[in-house]
Amino acid sequence: MSPSYYPHIGGVEYVVKSIAERLARMGHDVIILAGKPDSEKPYEEVVNEVNVIRWPVWSPSGAYHIPKMHSKLDKQLRDVLNYLDVVHVHSAHSIFSVYTGLAVKKLKPDIRLVFTPHYHGGGHSFTRNALWFLWRRRMSKLVEISSMVHAVSKPEASRILNHYPKANEKLVVIPNGIEEDVLEYKWIGKDSDYMIYAGRIEKYKNLEKAIEVARQLGLKLLLIGNGPYKKRLEAKAERTYPNAVAFKNFLPRAQYLDLLSKARYVINPSEREAFSIFIAEALAMGVPAIISRNIAENLDVNGSEMVEGLVVVEKGLVETWNNVLRKYLSIY
Repeated sequence: MSPSYYPHIGGVEYVVKSIAERLARMGHDVIILAGKPDSEKPYEEVVNEVNVIRWPVWSPSGAYHIPKMHSKLDKQLRDVLNYLDVVHVHSAHSIFSVYTGLAVKKLKPDIRLVFTPHYHGGGHSFTRNALWFLWRRRMSKLVEISSMVHAVSKPEASRILNHYPKANEKLVVIPNGIEEDVLEYKWIGKDSDYMIYAGRIEKYKNLEKAIEVARQLGLKLLLIGNGPYKKRLEAKAERTYPNAVAFKNFLPRAQYLDLLSKARYVINPSEREAFSIFIAEALAMGVPAIISRNIAENLDVNGSEMVEGLVVVEKGLVETWNNVLRKYLSIY
């Protein structure tokens, strides 16, 4: 279960795709039930050997992922459960994911259910944070009925245990991996004139701080991604660091990796992350990363102090998805 799925680009979607396609190549039958914001009716397709059922959801500002057609969704779940041994639910921040996870256990109580919350500890705005006081009860129930609860970092595991102590006996930490193609690239950007951020452009990512760091270092800043905060950030960039900040939508994989390898730095100042695969990819290439202490802790790396609560990290040990998948199989 996933808030959405490839070709939609996002951190959770990247993780689900990486796991699902490898399981399919190993000969497992894999079904992804994912939200689809711009759809009025469900439909099925096969994507890279993975069976994908896309379900209509309402996603205001790219958030919440509220499922439509509840009764038909329950029927779809009954049909799908006839073919499944394990259900893996991704994202506590998606109503669609948590709803389907709870429904699965009602329909088939003995199913093995793995829950990966990708948990940030709350919402990313005043409204979303207020709603979390109500939503935590639903998440608590899903934690309680899950066979295993999976965190992608030690700090995330601590947040989960702090808010949901019932996870204690079933919690496992398995960090995310990187695609093997990353290892084909090495850092060659020591004398480069630009730095990169890649990912969703949301207010909580603190990307104004990335612009300020680029200005202080006298480097151009390339922001790769999309999101609801993009237009406002473009306007701020033009005011505070004119003609030095470029925005690009998500790029083809090879082009993105090439730009990453040639950057002077990568940067992610967000304080609300469960992981940061973009930074993990850069560190695997040897690209120096300017990151928040939160991300440094999530990736279990040490860095030297920089400015405004950021640290500079020059290397980190990151496993590939093929190695990580072996650990997933142990919890399935």
